[in-house]
Amino acid sequence: MKTLVVGVGGMTNGGKSTLSNSLHQKIPNSCIIAQDSYFKDDSVVPVDNNGLKQYDMIDALHMDMMMSDINSLRRDPESFLRQQCQKLEPTTMTVNTEVIVLIVEGFLIFNYRPLNEIFDRRYFLEIPYDVCKRRRSLRMYTPPDPPGYFDGHVWPMYLKNRQEMESMVSDIVFLDGLEPKEQLLAKVFKDVCEELERLRERD
Repeated sequence: MKTLVVGVGGMTNGGKSTLSNSLHQKIPNSCIIAQDSYFKDDSVVPVDNNGLKQYDMIDALHMDMMMSDINSLRRDPESFLRQQCQKLEPTTMTVNTEVIVLIVEGFLIFNYRPLNEIFDRRYFLEIPYDVCKRRRSLRMYTPPDPPGYFDGHVWPMYLKNRQEMESMVSDIVFLDGLEPKEQLLAKVFKDVCEELERLRERD
């Protein structure tokens, strides 16, 4: 059994989860692994000189655990999917198939070289500063964002991480997160289906 690995990255509140979940619902035999599931305990998340938690960096994540899960799925999809994989629609997953589509979703998935090396397709959702800030302010986080956290930490770290990402990898498809969700899904779904066909033809 083969695995097609699709990366859906992007800035905070850019639409990563929405696109990933919609793609998962549309593609039979697909699975999502979300980077947000691998945050370290809040007590060990790095703190900057101002006492702000540094969630927007690789050191705040258990990337070794994330890679272990991804490698387990690629090595033995049937076993992994039965035990651990997030399934929004249980009836869409059939382990008796020739290709499993693994959707890896997260804000720093393209900033971790071992993970970056396994992607077959890469997508990055981007939205303007003002839209990002407004969306972030409407969401409830645990713990909540302290005053000034977006401008003092979140946005500067996004710019820093994006620069690092672009220096590491070049074949990323950038998507406008302000486009209608249906259009974004149609674009990525068509692209992934074409990649699946190429994968099958190589057999």
